Amino acid sequence: MSSNARWQVVPGSAFASVAARWDALNDTGFRSPVLHSDFVGPLLTHFGDGSERIAFVDQAGKGLRRAAILVRSNPFVHDSFQPSQAPIGLWLQDDGRCGLPDPAQMSALAAALGATTAMVGLSQLDPEHVARSESPDRVALDYIDTARVTITGSFDDYWAARGKNLRANMKKQKNKLDAEGVALRFDCITEPAGVAAAMVDYGRLESAGWKASGGTAVSADNAQGRFYREVFERFCARGMGRIYRCFYGDQLAAMDLCIEHRGVMVILKTAFDETIRGTSPAFLMRHDYFPGIFASQRLTRIEFYGRVMEWHTKWSDEVRTLYHATTYRWPVVAKLDAMRRARSARKTAAPIAETAPEETAPA
Repeated sequence: MSSNARWQVVPGSAFASVAARWDALNDTGFRSPVLHSDFVGPLLTHFGDGSERIAFVDQAGKGLRRAAILVRSNPFVHDSFQPSQAPIGLWLQDDGRCGLPDPAQMSALAAALGATTAMVGLSQLDPEHVARSESPDRVALDYIDTARVTITGSFDDYWAARGKNLRANMKKQKNKLDAEGVALRFDCITEPAGVAAAMVDYGRLESAGWKASGGTAVSADNAQGRFYREVFERFCARGMGRIYRCFYGDQLAAMDLCIEHRGVMVILKTAFDETIRGTSPAFLMRHDYFPGIFASQRLTRIEFYGRVMEWHTKWSDEVRTLYHATTYRWPVVAKLDAMRRARSARKTAAPIAETAPEETAPA
């Protein structure tokens, strides 16, 4: 990158003015739906408090080369803007497989954020996007393991590679429902006009489950509900939103909220009726829609982007570790922080992500 390229910093409220360039940078390599402006913009609208700052390098004639959304944690530290609804960190660069930019560029970012900024923390980085690296000027810490499904070959080939217990369980569950006279029905909402009602349905499922007690359930009248409605109306308007539903007869049993971009689909949210016993509607739902994804060859991978749980491993054996990275403006700060971490390892451990009850396919 040219030495005359400089970091610029603008308020988060100016995101609309850089959104097109942000998306162009995303498309140079990451191509992530959860880093597209139709996801990031609503994050700022519904979960930002006005203190967010957009930092970017805009090289003349080449567009954005680096971009991030950050917040000041204290007078000496800036961290990624990381609401829980964002599964990965809001950081983009045009040469991600080379790892984070060199120390001089990261020091320049810290300087652009303020005279007292000594550390920049980047959370939940995906090594698929930004290669993990450590050096005296930066530290990487494990966050969570996450799983994905790469779309290659036919669904039959993929399914044959799954565990025999999963294959047998799916057949057993369908036979059980047939014997009980329960008709399985599946559909997929892709039009913006259907999003509002779908979010009401999703909220009912989540509010009846374990998340209701913790106050984290989506509902039509809370910030999460408004956020997901806006995201899916935007993505569906571009033909990139999918809301999958599974019904047991007339009873809504499970939903997957999915967005896609440039061949990548992310399963953002899953909810299922926790009163159902003996079958797994979420498993049955994916067994219904996965074959169409393989057949269309429109996607290259499906990302789960949650902490790997036992049920994930039934669908995928592709696991990687998301990580946090901290970069330091001055070597002395790196040394002091290393001493602090050595003394307080427990306090600096990666945060625990919210987890849901395991979706099980009964034996």
